[in-house]
Amino acid sequence: MTDPTDPVEAPFASGRVEPAWSTLRSLTAARIGLARSGASLATAPLLDFRLAHALARDAVHDALDAAKLAADAGALGLPVLTADSAAGDRSTYLMRPDLGRRLDPASAAMLAANADNSDLVIVVADGLSARAVQAHAVPVLAATLPALRAEHWRIAPLVIARQGRVAIGDAIATAMGAGAVAVLIGERPGLSAPDSMGAYLTWRPRPDSTDAGRNCISNIRPEGISYDMAAFKLASLLRALRTHRLSGVGLKDTTDAEAAAHAATAALAPSDKQSGT
Repeated sequence: MTDPTDPVEAPFASGRVEPAWSTLRSLTAARIGLARSGASLATAPLLDFRLAHALARDAVHDALDAAKLAADAGALGLPVLTADSAAGDRSTYLMRPDLGRRLDPASAAMLAANADNSDLVIVVADGLSARAVQAHAVPVLAATLPALRAEHWRIAPLVIARQGRVAIGDAIATAMGAGAVAVLIGERPGLSAPDSMGAYLTWRPRPDSTDAGRNCISNIRPEGISYDMAAFKLASLLRALRTHRLSGVGLKDTTDAEAAAHAATAALAPSDKQSGT
């Protein structure tokens, strides 16, 4: 039987959340140690759960403001093109994932007309959370592009893909003759994160490329992987793609170790004030 005096069991027997659970909950967004009323959740966590579920559903159906995104991205110094998948509307997109992986004929022709055989094309696709890329894509690109330009990447026009899945990046890169593609895309909303963005990197993408040939950075958002860390990982992984001329399961992701080493070096470096500069 539950002992209401036990600080670990108390949340399940009373309406309070005891300190033991509060400490654990500060370490994770997972729903743990929720207060209960009898055999059911207490009112507060139940309403919180329903709100999170509604936000996740809304995120799936939200439309991308492609014009605003293009204006914001254009300030970064890249030409911007807007393309559509073969899914003509959101309902079709959600019911036919295969159409979200292909370009509509007019978009394919437009992109082919802009082919420049660049090293890299960056694609921003709405995916399953348009609000994720609306909020996070431009800050991540702003932090990433200086590193790519310093390493002399020839970058194609940025492509905003409406109603797009990850694999639409393969179709876009093929049409534009790009050697690699980085797809920033809204991830499937969860009950703790309706606005999480992912980045998928593919070397020599082709129409028959599979997920085994991609590297992924997931959970990009202020509460997850920060913009600066996402930029560091993107630049490092793209450098590895170009060095080893492959991506996916054959490429070991060492970015976490590199980031830790970089942070340690920065912490040990003398400050400008200390060094007298």
